[in-house]
Amino acid sequence: MAIALPGLAFAALVLAAASSAASAAAPVTFVFGDSLTEVGNNNYLQYSLAKSNYPWYGVDYVGGQASGRFTNGRTIGDIISEKLGTSSPPPYLSLSQNDDALLEGVNYASGGAGILNDTGLYFIQRLSFDDQINNFAKTKKRIQSKIGEVAANKLCNEATYFIGIGSNDYVNNFLQPFLPDGQQYTHDEFMDLLLSTLDQQLSRLYQLGARKMVMHGLGPLGCIPSQRVKSKNGQCLKRVNQWIQEFNSETQKLVASLNERLPNAKLIFADTYPAVLDLIDNPTTYGKTQKPQFRIINKVKQSNVLNVTLSFAGFKISNTSCCNVDSNIGGLCLPNSKLCSNRSEYVFWDAFHPSDAANAVLAEKLFSSLFSAALSPAPAPSP
Repeated sequence: MAIALPGLAFAALVLAAASSAASAAAPVTFVFGDSLTEVGNNNYLQYSLAKSNYPWYGVDYVGGQASGRFTNGRTIGDIISEKLGTSSPPPYLSLSQNDDALLEGVNYASGGAGILNDTGLYFIQRLSFDDQINNFAKTKKRIQSKIGEVAANKLCNEATYFIGIGSNDYVNNFLQPFLPDGQQYTHDEFMDLLLSTLDQQLSRLYQLGARKMVMHGLGPLGCIPSQRVKSKNGQCLKRVNQWIQEFNSETQKLVASLNERLPNAKLIFADTYPAVLDLIDNPTTYGKTQKPQFRIINKVKQSNVLNVTLSFAGFKISNTSCCNVDSNIGGLCLPNSKLCSNRSEYVFWDAFHPSDAANAVLAEKLFSSLFSAALSPAPAPSP
């Protein structure tokens, strides 16, 4: 399970899709990540403990059935895909080797996944980021066998790669007192390990043909329900949030470095932390028209700020989850859990993941604003 509100990370994906024209068809999309973007891969892993294939997950999804998504309804990716007029990319493990769907985009995300291969080890089975990249390599070979090497290379070069990974490396690794990494490394050492590993992974994706990669930063993990219960008064854990901000800052530098080192690379870093923190800190104000700032880091300009006017429906509760879960153990919404009376008023669905209502507000309003308004980058903020 991984974990943090993804916030507005898909802003960069939408921007990539709309770069040529607002009405252009959505590009082929390959999704990598954890439970925030998973659409069912772990259901095909027999021994995985990181699954959501039981009620009440999916209670607000089509048919009211669990689909492998770690929320009561749709992910942000589902909603963006709907708006782009395409289907959400299917889970990799659901496809046969010769499935034509491989040509239209694939979702490799897996609950419990991390940058490090030992992250989420106690889930028994999950697809780490390395595993997901290996599966993409297999996908490319299958695409080559279908349309030839030249066309396959073109498809992969022009596709958009959405990458949301790293939350589990903290929540289900470094922050767990019974796992060795939190005892073996200082935070600076652990962060260096994450970044050096991520550098190799993104470079390998580039070697496999990825050019347009969207890497979103982590949200304020210290404010998710599973972390709040560790504080004396249920408040956000400041030290955890400071670590996440440091990691985001260094990841931003890594993205800029990769753009310099790799010819024709177009990596984008979406810093979602401030906007997500504001949603958590001020949920009731999100019924008013606001102008949150989304910082998009790219190759051309190190810091562009897009001022986007969004109108939010309003929430009431962001410090606990709609599903009454045991945040100390597991934190998932079990079949015997009690649900809140109004799911649309909660930012979080369980101890880790946003609700369908939060995903809908963040994705649909953002999409509408980006495609209906003529946006001009504002001057770079002062250091």
